[in-house]
Order: sequence, then C-alpha cells, then structure tokens
Amino acid sequence: MLEVAGVVVRFGERVALDGIDLDVGAGETVALLGPSGSGKTTLLRAIAGLQPLDAGAVRFDGRDLRRVPAHRRHFGLMFQEYALFPHRDVAGNIELGLRMARVPAAERASRVDEVLALVGLDDLRARRVAALSGGEQQRVALARALAVEPRLLMLDEPLGALDRVWRTRLLADIRALLDRAALPAIYVTHDHDEAFAIASRVGVVRDGRIVQIGTPAEVWEQPTDAWTAAFLGFGPTFAATRRDGRVTTPWGDDVPVGPRGPAGGAVQVVVRPDAVRVDPAGPVEATVARVVFSGAWARVVLRPPTGPELGCLVAPRAAPRVGDHVRVGFDPEGLLVFADGAD
Repeated sequence: MLEVAGVVVRFGERVALDGIDLDVGAGETVALLGPSGSGKTTLLRAIAGLQPLDAGAVRFDGRDLRRVPAHRRHFGLMFQEYALFPHRDVAGNIELGLRMARVPAAERASRVDEVLALVGLDDLRARRVAALSGGEQQRVALARALAVEPRLLMLDEPLGALDRVWRTRLLADIRALLDRAALPAIYVTHDHDEAFAIASRVGVVRDGRIVQIGTPAEVWEQPTDAWTAAFLGFGPTFAATRRDGRVTTPWGDDVPVGPRGPAGGAVQVVVRPDAVRVDPAGPVEATVARVVFSGAWARVVLRPPTGPELGCLVAPRAAPRVGDHVRVGFDPEGLLVFADGAD
C-alpha cells in the first residue's frame, strides 16, 4: 500500500536519507531499526509529509503524495512524548483529533467508545491524563492515533519513556491492536528486541540507508554485514582465516563454520549469542567470570586464557558457578563469516 522510492533528504551538506526504497503491504508492520541519527525519524517525517523530499517519491495506493500536505494524507502518528493535553480527560484527548477532522458529534462519540474498548481503557474515559500511569498514557496516545481511522499508522519510539516491565507488557498490547486493526504500520525503534517482537519485517537503517530488510528470523539468522551483527548485539568479532570449512580463532583452536560467507582466505567472524555453549567436549577452555540472571535465562560470561570473553545463555538451574573451569563449544551456524574489511 505504501511505496517509498529513491527518497533523498538533505540538511545542508549532510545527506540524511540517501536513496531509500521501502514498501509496506496491507496489514503489515515494518520496523525501522537503527541507532540514533541513522535517519529513521527523518524517513517517518518524510512519509508523513512533515519533511520535504529532495528527490524520490512517496506513494500510497499508487498515488504520488508529493503535493499532498500532511493533514490530507490521513496517516496516524504516535511519538515518544505522546503530546497529550493534561487539562483534558481521556475521552477528550481521543476526541480532539476527530473534532479537528470535523467528524459529526454522534460519530465522534461512537468512535471514542470503539477505540477505548480496543485499548482497554473503557473505565478510565473520564480520568484526567495527568493522573494516568505511563502505560495508560501510552494507550491513550495510541487510541487517539487510531480514532481517526488512519490509512497508515506510524509509531516513533513509542515505548522509549517506559521501564522494561511496561515495555514488555505494552509491546504485546500494541502487536495485538495492530493485528485487530489490520492496519499497515511503521514502527521506529533503536531496540532490536522491540523490532523483532512487533514487526512482520525489520529494516536496519544506517547512515540514511536501509542496509538490510527481512523477517525477524532472516535478519537474526544472517545479518548482512559485521556492523549489522554488532548492532544486533552479536559478538565478539575477530579476524580469522577460513580454510576447508574451518576458521582460526583467537582461542587457539580451529573450529568449523557454516557454509555462508566467503569460501576461504582472510575473513571476519562474528559470534552470534546463541552459538556458544558449555560443552565438556568443546575445543576451548574457559573460566566462568560472571553469571547474570535475567528471568528465564542466565547469561554466563566465559574467560578463555587468550582472546576475548564469550557469553552464552543457559537455564538458571544449569548455570555454572563463578570460578568454575569449563570447556566451550560452538554451533557452526552461529559463527557468521564476512569478507575481511566488511563493516
């Protein structure tokens, strides 16, 4: 439904968006994932009509939107700050956008009832937003964006101001809401856990370009380059030589790797977090340096005699103790091999 073709945005000499191509299908949620300053929010603003294009086109249902102002594109936007009006109650905040769109009173009331039920705030309709929790305010902002029945919903770091517990809880809520509303949506975030949890496809943004786009599984299984792998939290990364299906390692042993990447010669290897395991038959010796418990998993930091530390995830009951001496093995498919110098 949405098509972004060759979009370029410049701020003086700086190129903020460098020939971006993107499409979003009906009912699809695409997450734009990248570090601060990568161009994610600029792209959102360009699609919304809030940022002029220097080149390229934005189309919706085949119609070029270049000459269509933001308020006529009928897109819904939700930002991290929520921009709620503290002197109004919940229903009043949701109704405001409908008033601005000149929706008749009876239809406004019906639509407010509908979205309040959708976000689970029926019983809070008369409460002032200043008296709401952060999570409740987030739902009001989402309800307001949905109330005008947008053709496309865009969310810019909507959970950035919330703590971890609320983020986890509301991610599931937003995903369920988007599924029920069957809206095409773009979700901007710098957090890969958020992106993977909510999106049908994930686009990794770097320096004004989408360097990779695919399903969460595709992006996780095979990042396009070493930079993307590092941004996703993979590591360590080390220089190696690949020969006969094996790579040298900083830990003193050659280990097998999967078939992807350059067939031989100088390479870079990135260790995916799920590739490391405590294995009595593993080729590398290590000492347990730290054990960090996090819910259903424990992260074990392993310190070999040489080379960088390694981390692995285990069930809490299976976690070794700090100071234990263990052997370490690797899943060959989790050692990602890139051309030497690829960043």
